[in-house]
Amino acid sequence: MSQTEKTEKKEAMKKLRESRKHIIKATSARVKENRKAVKAIKEQLQDEAKTIPEIAEAIGLASAEVLWFVATLKKYGEIVEGDKDGGYFRYGLADATS
Repeated sequence: MSQTEKTEKKEAMKKLRESRKHIIKATSARVKENRKAVKAIKEQLQDEAKTIPEIAEAIGLASAEVLWFVATLKKYGEIVEGDKDGGYFRYGLADATS
């Protein structure tokens, strides 16, 4: 690869990064929000098992959004489903039940 080709490639990458800068920034912000939400959910489940509506009310997120996070955490073994309380299951941290 010649020096000219290397320079052209470098410039093309710079332009690509610049054109996607706003997308990268928005994605980074969303990842930060998601981590914050997961941390808040885990903190709520630290001491006792709770239902989705209880968690949502405590952390100030919509129940639907909390459900997505809890489903994901359950899928990856970080949260376990407990007994049913009325129409809702109670969820707790996986290591808290061991």
